[in-house]
Amino acid sequence: MERTYALGFDVYGTLVDPLALAEPLQALVGEQAVRFAELWRVKQLEYSFRRGLMQRYVDFDACTRQALLYTQQALRCDLPESDQGRLLEAYLYLSAFPEVVTTLTTLKAQGHQVVAFTNGVEASIRALLTNAGVLPHLEDVVSVDDLRTFKPDPAVYAYLRRRTGRAQNETWLVSSNAWDVIGAKAAGLRAAWVRRQPDAVFDPWDVEPDVVVSRLDELTEWFAGHPG
Repeated sequence: MERTYALGFDVYGTLVDPLALAEPLQALVGEQAVRFAELWRVKQLEYSFRRGLMQRYVDFDACTRQALLYTQQALRCDLPESDQGRLLEAYLYLSAFPEVVTTLTTLKAQGHQVVAFTNGVEASIRALLTNAGVLPHLEDVVSVDDLRTFKPDPAVYAYLRRRTGRAQNETWLVSSNAWDVIGAKAAGLRAAWVRRQPDAVFDPWDVEPDVVVSRLDELTEWFAGHPG
């Protein structure tokens, strides 16, 4: 009998593309749009890391707002509050990568348990994934907000395992973020790195993902070829 797994999919960068915000930013900041989107994402993650270490929790929506304020100051883009509000609203309308729905459908057909596993606030993530057409293809949304900390705290990966009810070696993280993969591996889970950019470098921490793919749909073939 083929073995099945619980697969926890990171959301930002794995299921949906946060850098797609460069498009609505174009009308607001012109040629700085790509840089703005990239810096906003970097500071969003940095703030979550710092708050997790400091144990000064605010939710991921708050980290996103604060990172937006930082970015506009750093790039000297004085956006009115109305534009800031529209950008934050745009975070709920990020598009899914084109292979996401097909991949989730196939993995479920193979018998795997597929859930979103995210730093984001559950209500916000459910809205985002509904708007992207992804939520109906997932079995659950597991948010670290329940624990009031962030990835890569080991507690959040243990929480994924508890929520899915699976053993450590039957629980996978699927993420485009190398630091997330390393966090999952350090906590004893298995992990797939989605290397969406061919020039992306995996951190040299003497920790390796169990599998590396360039697109999510490559996972369906991998699991079909590794039944146990």
